[in-house]
Amino acid sequence: MLIGLLLVVATGCSQSQECLDGEWVASQPPDTVIAVAPALNFSGSAQFDPVQVADLMASELSELPRMGVIGVSRVLAVLAEQGVDRIQSPEHALQVCERLGADAIVVFAVTEYDAYTPIVGLAAQLYGPRPKSPQLDPVATSRMARPFPVVSQKEALRPWAQTQRTFHAEHEDVRCDLRRYAETRSAGRSPYGWKKYLASQTWYLRFCCHAVVCDLTQQSEARLAGELAPPPAVANGTITGERGL
Repeated sequence: MLIGLLLVVATGCSQSQECLDGEWVASQPPDTVIAVAPALNFSGSAQFDPVQVADLMASELSELPRMGVIGVSRVLAVLAEQGVDRIQSPEHALQVCERLGADAIVVFAVTEYDAYTPIVGLAAQLYGPRPKSPQLDPVATSRMARPFPVVSQKEALRPWAQTQRTFHAEHEDVRCDLRRYAETRSAGRSPYGWKKYLASQTWYLRFCCHAVVCDLTQQSEARLAGELAPPPAVANGTITGERGL
């Protein structure tokens, strides 16, 4: 059972400091294990490797204290056994989670990708066996972009957490969070300073994955405590299962 994750705050520059500085409050038991599925590509771009993006997501998850991570290669091995190359549905996500012996699995999509600005859009859901906790608000979740539509009335098939973010490097709030993140990663050792995360798309993707991890873990802890946080605003409309599935 997914018991709980970490308390983090990940919205806005001033509010994201605890998350971006790595000052998490560990509230889950040791050996909580999360798997990461290969990224879905809803962006229309072929300029990135979905498996590499998933590796970056797994890497950022592994930075959380007391957290075990099952990398995308093991998820791909299970999918290959089943004759598919990606998670097909919430039911499938839970099946793969059980097959791997994980507490939860992250399923996510790249919804926008421009390597030159850069701009990255990510939509992610966290699936796992449901503890007894407040239900997701179906009205709120219907307004969010996500890899899979939340249509099932079965509580077990609803995501434990979900988020949708667009990281536009020309927006000051994104740059503010990026600078804070860079400070925790010794960016000062680079001649580019924090701007090395703008000079390399791989480094920028790593920052974006970190922010999504913060969002998911924040929601997980809030729901476990019975204090459901308001969902983030949707910038790019709703992603439905028909796109790329």
